[in-house]
Amino acid sequence: MADSLPVILEKVRMRTPARLLAGRSGGSYRTSMQLELRAAHAAARDAVRADFDLKKHLGTELIRRWNIFEVASEASSKDEYLLRPDLGRHFSDEVRRTIVKACPQAPDLQICIGDGLSTTAVATQAPMLLPLLIGSAAARGWRVGQTFAIRFCRVGILNEIGDLLQPTVVVLLIGERPGLATAESLSAYMAYRPRAGQTDADRNLISNIHSCGVRVEDAAVRILNLAERMMRMQLSGVRLREELLEGFIANELSRSGGNE
Repeated sequence: MADSLPVILEKVRMRTPARLLAGRSGGSYRTSMQLELRAAHAAARDAVRADFDLKKHLGTELIRRWNIFEVASEASSKDEYLLRPDLGRHFSDEVRRTIVKACPQAPDLQICIGDGLSTTAVATQAPMLLPLLIGSAAARGWRVGQTFAIRFCRVGILNEIGDLLQPTVVVLLIGERPGLATAESLSAYMAYRPRAGQTDADRNLISNIHSCGVRVEDAAVRILNLAERMMRMQLSGVRLREELLEGFIANELSRSGGNE
C-alpha cells in the first residue's frame, strides 16, 4: 500500500491545478512550495497591472490578418479601471463613432477581445483561439463581424457592443481574474442580441481557457456550438444550457484519468 501512495497522489494532482497534498515542514509549507506560491502571486499581480498593448500582446501577424483595431472604455488608466468598474462597461461617444464606422452592422457573430483582469491570459490564449473561431464560423456560413480589442474592459460592455452593431451573438474574450493556480486563464462571455439593461443572467460563460483547463481547441468548439444554439433558440443566459457533446466529455474524462 505504501508503494502505491505516490501513484495515488500523482493521480489526484493530475485532476486539478490546485496545490493538493503539498506536504509541510512543521506548521508551514516547505521552502519550495513557499517560493512557488510567491512566484505565482507575483505573476498574478503582473497580469492584473500590465497595460494592454495591441502589437505586443496579440502580435503583428494576427493584427494584420484580421485587421484588428484597438479602442478603450471610458476608464483612462489602469488605476481608474480597477477603482471604477462602471467605467469599464461603457465607451465614450468618440469611441462609439469609431466602432460604428469600422465595423459592419448586424453580423451573425461579433468577436471582441478585452484585456479584463489578466493581460497575460489575452496574450497567451487569444492568438491561438481567434483564428479557430473565425475560420470555423465562416465554415458554418456565418457573417463574422470586424474583430476589435478593448483596453480597460469589463464584461458589461457587451451591452454597448450589441446596441452599436446589432449582432446576433457577441463573444467577448476577456482575461479572468488571476489566482495562484494560473494567471493565463481566459473567459468567453457570450450573449444573444445584447442590449442596454442586460445583466449576467442574460449571458453565458465558458471559463478556464488555458493549458491546464479548457484547451483552446475545445474552447473554440464549445463557443461556436453554444453560439449556434443561441441563434436557434433565440436566447441566452440562465434559460439556455450548454450541451456538451459526448465525445468532448469522454475526452475530458480521459485527460483527467476519470475513465480508469
